[in-house]
Amino acid sequence: MQSSAKTVKDYVASLPADRRAAIEAVRQTILDNLDPTYEEGMQYGMIGYYVPHAVFPAGYHCDPKQPLPFVCLASQKNYMSLYMGCVYGDHELARWFRDAWAKTGKKLDMGKSCIRFRKLDDLPLPVIGGAIARMPAKKWIVVYEECIKELREGAAKTAKAKTPKAKAAAKRPKSRAKQKV
Repeated sequence: MQSSAKTVKDYVASLPADRRAAIEAVRQTILDNLDPTYEEGMQYGMIGYYVPHAVFPAGYHCDPKQPLPFVCLASQKNYMSLYMGCVYGDHELARWFRDAWAKTGKKLDMGKSCIRFRKLDDLPLPVIGGAIARMPAKKWIVVYEECIKELREGAAKTAKAKTPKAKAAAKRPKSRAKQKV
């Protein structure tokens, strides 16, 4: 559920009291562990933490007018969400994160980068803070650029495989010796 709030303060104020308390606690954990290069603001109708254009002029590849997202925090219709792209993009950090979470005994309800929770007690805040602290903005930019490079290389290979010449070559037998007569 995207919010139309223009500021983080307005977003938080618009939440029901129980969600406001949970969002504020997670927000404080993020802020306590966030590299000062990142900025906080509204992004995609959520509270966003991002690398500003002054540091990374290219911006987000999906919409270069947007700064590079790092973490987002939102109150959805049926749950609250913490989007941690840093855990999705860095395999070593993802391994650490999942192991540290498992040691807490709390259930992890996570997609690729989206952690869903219904109440604050569902989250091990020190693990979330630890993951954020392990990804300074300079490192996040490197991880992000590597992910985008891999994405583009994969797309180029797929496009090349779809050309008429490539399709015809794929249908041809590899060698006459392997054919049954």
